[in-house]
Amino acid sequence: MDALSSSVPLAFCAGAACGLAAATLLRPSGRRAPAAARPDPVADRGRECKLVLVVRNDLKMGKGKVAAQCGHATLGAVRDCESAGRIKLLDKWERYGQAKVAVKCESEEELVAAYRAAKQRGLPAHVVVDAGRTQIAPNTRTVLAVGPAPVEEVNHVTGHFKLL
Repeated sequence: MDALSSSVPLAFCAGAACGLAAATLLRPSGRRAPAAARPDPVADRGRECKLVLVVRNDLKMGKGKVAAQCGHATLGAVRDCESAGRIKLLDKWERYGQAKVAVKCESEEELVAAYRAAKQRGLPAHVVVDAGRTQIAPNTRTVLAVGPAPVEEVNHVTGHFKLL
């Protein structure tokens, strides 16, 4: 039996594949060295790390669209961490299994408020802006990735959202 013929929903498989691509295919021969590595105070807080994907529920995106947007958000978060020299944080996240949690918000205002809260706490945060080729109007903010960062820190920003 292959992976897609099991009882796992297709949207979950697509999201998992996108996360895997972000974490492993981006750096097939190892991490890129940042231009100027600097200490990362967030990486030293707490133990286990996770990435939370905040999905706008008000847009009524299809499951495939949500999976694709979550993949974009995961990849964007990883690239942002790499370019900011937060390699220690990425390594810790990978060591603990690259945990990803999808939650929902009900408006663009909630998404932007969570982004600002993450930035105020010094957490990595990446917002996906859709190109508008399919279901969503161009330049629409669809998903926010908060992290990867220590679980306790991410929960301060995203803990009040309900699971998707």
